[in-house]
Amino acid sequence: MSAPIEVIAGLGNPGAEYRETRHNAGFWLLDEFARRVGVEFRSERRFQAETARAELDGHPCHLLKPMTFMNRSGQAVAALARYYRIPAERILVVHDEIDLPPGAARFKRGGGHGGHNGLRDIIEVFGGETDFLRLRLGVGRPGSSSEVVNYVLHPPSIADRALIQGAVEEAIAVLPLAVSGQPERAMNHLHRRRDETTKPQ
Repeated sequence: MSAPIEVIAGLGNPGAEYRETRHNAGFWLLDEFARRVGVEFRSERRFQAETARAELDGHPCHLLKPMTFMNRSGQAVAALARYYRIPAERILVVHDEIDLPPGAARFKRGGGHGGHNGLRDIIEVFGGETDFLRLRLGVGRPGSSSEVVNYVLHPPSIADRALIQGAVEEAIAVLPLAVSGQPERAMNHLHRRRDETTKPQ
C-alpha cells in the first residue's frame, strides 16, 4: 500500500467564462464529489484557493481548487501542503488530459508534466518533485498541436461532455481506494467499470 492521500487538488481556471471549458475537468470532478458528500467550498485567501474538508471511508482529506489560474496552480497546492506539512506523495492532482480520449480516466504516480501548465507549475514549486498521484481525465486532442491552447480553453461538444461526466462519476466511485493508499486497486476497478460499460449489449 502507498501512503494515504491527504489532499485532492482539482485543476482549472476561476471565473464563469472558463467554467465549462475542457481545462476545468479537475474542477468538475471536485464539484461533483463535494455535492455528493454534502460539503461546500469556501474561499481561503492564505492558500489562494477554494477549499473543503471531506472524509472518504474514514480518511479525512482536504479538497482544493486553486484560484490562481492554471499556470500558477502550484502556488495554491504548495501553500496548503506547507501549512499542513503534507508531503507530495500524499497529494492527488486531478486534471484534464489531451492524450486520453473523452470518457477515459487513469491514475498515474510520478512522471513529467506532458506540456500541462498546471502540472508544470506544481512540479516546479515542489522543487522538481513529481511523486504525487495524478488522476487524468481524458478530453481528447485537437487535430493540430498548434490548436491545443484554444482547444482546452473551449467547451467540449455535448457528446464529449457526457463522456467526460461519465468518467468523472466512475473515478469518484473509486476515490476511496485511491485515498486509502490503494491507487493500483482503484485503477483496476476503474478499468473494470469502463470495460463493463463498453461491452456490447
